[in-house]
Amino acid sequence: MEDTPNTPEGDAAAEERTADNREIAATVEAILFAADSPTSAARIVEVGVLPGRRAVRDAVAALNERYEQIGCSFRIESLAGGYQMLTRPEYHDVVSRLSRARSESRLSQAAMETLSIVAYRQPVLRADIEAIRGVACGEVLRGLLEKRLIKIVGRAEVLGRPMLYGTTGRFLEVFGLNSLKDLPNVKELRSGREAGEAGDAKDAGEDETTEGAPETAQTQPEG
Repeated sequence: MEDTPNTPEGDAAAEERTADNREIAATVEAILFAADSPTSAARIVEVGVLPGRRAVRDAVAALNERYEQIGCSFRIESLAGGYQMLTRPEYHDVVSRLSRARSESRLSQAAMETLSIVAYRQPVLRADIEAIRGVACGEVLRGLLEKRLIKIVGRAEVLGRPMLYGTTGRFLEVFGLNSLKDLPNVKELRSGREAGEAGDAKDAGEDETTEGAPETAQTQPEG
């Protein structure tokens, strides 16, 4: 049997199919990358406006083959009736450490308030922090010490030599700061808050004026 000769028309059609397949694969990849739970083939077809479920299956196979070739740390798995991007098992420990780090970085409102005072007032005494917040903060300080966001930087030269607190390098890392000089300026924060409060008061005043103003009677000229 003779091979079918290549023709310009045949080459163009093959290139068009290849381009279409690449576009479908890219669409499937984008959907699964953005999804946070298994996504069914039918849903992928609907969202991506794709030819059908077979196109999705072919795209997943092609993507996994490419991931394998370039040594990616993830692949697409069939899960709970759908598809989901998952990290390969050998990277489980790495991802677990990241999850723990994120959990440790979550702070309560009380912790954020206390940490802010330490950041702007350091070195600062526990008594000064509690005077500013108006509540005891021993437990909060212990929590921040455990998270390595603050540390004891010395002792005050006063009766009893109480401990002084300051922030750590971990604090800079968590909040994306190069140094303490990168902290927002307190005056700017205060002026921004006051401007917002003034705007709210103005809006409230306008609303009251509008509500209290008498309605203008609409009259028709007598004929």
